[in-house]
Amino acid sequence: MGFVGDTVDSIKSLQIRQVLTRAVSLGMIVTSALIIWKALMCITGSESPVVVVLSGSMEPGFKRGDILFLHMSKDPIRAGEIVVFNIDGREIPIVHRVIKVHERGDTGEVDVLTKGDNNYGDDRLLYAHGQLWLQRHHIMGRAVGFLPYVGWVTIIMTEKPIIKYILIGALGLLVITSKE
Repeated sequence: MGFVGDTVDSIKSLQIRQVLTRAVSLGMIVTSALIIWKALMCITGSESPVVVVLSGSMEPGFKRGDILFLHMSKDPIRAGEIVVFNIDGREIPIVHRVIKVHERGDTGEVDVLTKGDNNYGDDRLLYAHGQLWLQRHHIMGRAVGFLPYVGWVTIIMTEKPIIKYILIGALGLLVITSKE
């Protein structure tokens, strides 16, 4: 092929090498994020250490789009605490305040009743059919801090999936076409 053919092959090889380097870098970023998430799960004791407020049920304290930081300790849950919980049969966790605590005399386990600050009544209508109280296994964590409005990115990408695909495509193009 000669000098020109060798040069073209060398350039093609270099481009493939750059693309592979970028792909490996992207993979390392994703892997790092997963490792950080798992570490946060271990440190906080919560299956989801960070959640986004999706409704206005906790206004004025927390607004839609706020990010909450959770922690789950062995301490008993008390009235007045803000908790994030799952309901059997529902995928999306709920952020509400504990309004009543019921301690079972025979086992010492604590059941809780919750309510959104901006809601009229308690959450018994949200619970699974026939369920009157939440048990400890329903609670994902207690709110220990928040970051206002930052969760809107997640809400927008969930409600408008086309934006998510455009961002992913743009980032992919950026990674592939950027020069070192």
